[in-house]
Amino acid sequence: MESESNRTSPAAGRLLWGRFFLFLLIAALVTGIDLGTKRFFFDRLGFPSGNVEWVIQDVFGFQTSLNPGALWGVGARQTTLLSAVSFAALAGVLFWLRCEGGKSLCVVISLALIAGGILGNLWDRLALHGIFWPAGYVGHLAGTPIHAVRDWILVMIGSYHWPNFNIADAALVCGVGLMILRVFLTPGPKRGRTGEVTEVTE
Repeated sequence: MESESNRTSPAAGRLLWGRFFLFLLIAALVTGIDLGTKRFFFDRLGFPSGNVEWVIQDVFGFQTSLNPGALWGVGARQTTLLSAVSFAALAGVLFWLRCEGGKSLCVVISLALIAGGILGNLWDRLALHGIFWPAGYVGHLAGTPIHAVRDWILVMIGSYHWPNFNIADAALVCGVGLMILRVFLTPGPKRGRTGEVTEVTE
């Protein structure tokens, strides 16, 4: 006879599928918005040239740039390595979703933001954006695919030029930040009268 703990009630099953659908929806929206805005601003402003379209003069604007590495250019030109890390991170996200997604809506949203961010930048690293190097760039053969992430958001902090970023980067930061916030705000396990630890779920 199947034990009580091994059975999933219909309500619990619907909850899991609902959260999985929410995960897919948010991840797809983040990826779509990221790729759409990248294409829009690269079509609008053209290939990176240093030109800025200011929204708030010397504070916030749009400027296209290409990042061949990860955050702040770390691992520049290590496309294969960075792509492999991205695929491994996606696998980790799906595993975490499988283990914790049914317990916490916050985890589902966080992982969806992270997955969307990974997919948006992975698309660029694999050169699926269809952009090729023009003539005149030292070290790059004209007509070869550009394995680099497209950035277009420019923020100045005083005189400091914050590295350009995109929607995928913002989603990754928000996802990780939300996860960290959950860790600090979630109460620890409670102990019953007998001293037995009872799990706290959201």
